[in-house]
Amino acid sequence: ATYQVPVEISYLRQQSLTFRWMVAAARARKGVSMREALAQEIIDAYNNTGSVVRKKEETHRMAQANRAFAHLRW
Repeated sequence: ATYQVPVEISYLRQQSLTFRWMVAAARARKGVSMREALAQEIIDAYNNTGSVVRKKEETHRMAQANRAFAHLRW
Protein backbone atom coordinates (compact mmCIF):
# COMPACT_ATOMS: atom_id res chain seq x y z
CA ALA A 1 0.00 0.00 0.00
CA THR A 2 1.04 3.60 -0.54
CA TYR A 3 0.91 5.97 2.41
CA GLN A 4 1.26 9.73 2.48
CA VAL A 5 4.00 10.20 5.06
CA PRO A 6 4.14 13.74 6.46
CA VAL A 7 7.62 15.27 6.54
CA GLU A 8 8.89 18.69 7.53
CA ILE A 9 9.85 20.77 4.52
CA SER A 10 12.75 23.19 4.24
CA TYR A 11 12.32 26.95 4.38
CA LEU A 12 13.21 27.23 0.67
CA ARG A 13 10.53 24.67 -0.20
CA GLN A 14 8.03 26.55 1.99
CA GLN A 15 8.69 29.75 0.06
CA SER A 16 8.48 27.97 -3.28
CA LEU A 17 5.12 26.40 -2.47
CA THR A 18 3.76 29.69 -1.15
CA PHE A 19 4.69 31.60 -4.29
CA ARG A 20 3.34 28.83 -6.54
CA TRP A 21 0.02 28.74 -4.66
CA MET A 22 -0.23 32.55 -4.72
CA VAL A 23 0.34 32.77 -8.47
CA ALA A 24 -2.16 29.97 -9.11
CA ALA A 25 -4.76 31.70 -6.92
CA ALA A 26 -4.12 35.02 -8.67
CA ARG A 27 -4.56 33.37 -12.08
CA ALA A 28 -7.87 31.92 -10.93
CA ARG A 29 -9.21 35.44 -10.26
CA LYS A 30 -11.06 36.43 -13.42
CA GLY A 31 -11.81 39.95 -14.53
CA VAL A 32 -8.80 41.70 -13.00
CA SER A 33 -5.22 42.18 -14.12
CA MET A 34 -2.51 39.89 -12.82
CA ARG A 35 -1.01 42.80 -10.91
CA GLU A 36 -4.27 43.49 -9.07
CA ALA A 37 -5.01 39.80 -8.49
CA LEU A 38 -1.56 39.12 -7.06
CA ALA A 39 -1.75 42.23 -4.87
CA GLN A 40 -5.11 41.06 -3.53
CA GLU A 41 -3.69 37.58 -2.81
CA ILE A 42 -0.84 39.15 -0.83
CA ILE A 43 -3.32 41.27 1.13
CA ASP A 44 -5.52 38.21 1.76
CA ALA A 45 -2.50 36.23 2.98
CA TYR A 46 -1.52 39.09 5.30
CA ASN A 47 -5.07 39.11 6.70
CA ASN A 48 -4.97 35.30 7.07
CA THR A 49 -7.85 34.83 4.62
CA GLY A 50 -8.17 33.71 1.03
CA SER A 51 -7.56 30.56 -0.94
CA VAL A 52 -3.81 30.33 -0.23
CA VAL A 53 -4.42 30.24 3.53
CA ARG A 54 -7.16 27.62 3.03
CA LYS A 55 -4.71 25.55 0.96
CA LYS A 56 -2.09 25.77 3.75
CA GLU A 57 -4.63 24.78 6.40
CA GLU A 58 -5.84 21.89 4.23
CA THR A 59 -2.24 20.69 3.82
CA HIS A 60 -1.67 20.89 7.58
CA ARG A 61 -4.91 18.99 8.25
CA MET A 62 -3.79 16.25 5.86
CA ALA A 63 -0.41 16.04 7.61
CA GLN A 64 -2.14 15.77 11.00
CA ALA A 65 -4.43 13.04 9.69
CA ASN A 66 -1.43 11.07 8.39
CA ARG A 67 0.74 11.45 11.49
CA ALA A 68 0.20 7.77 12.25
CA PHE A 69 2.39 6.96 9.23
CA ALA A 70 5.28 9.21 10.27
CA HIS A 71 7.21 6.22 11.63
CA LEU A 72 7.34 4.74 8.11
CA ARG A 73 9.79 7.38 6.89
CA TRP A 74 13.27 6.01 6.24
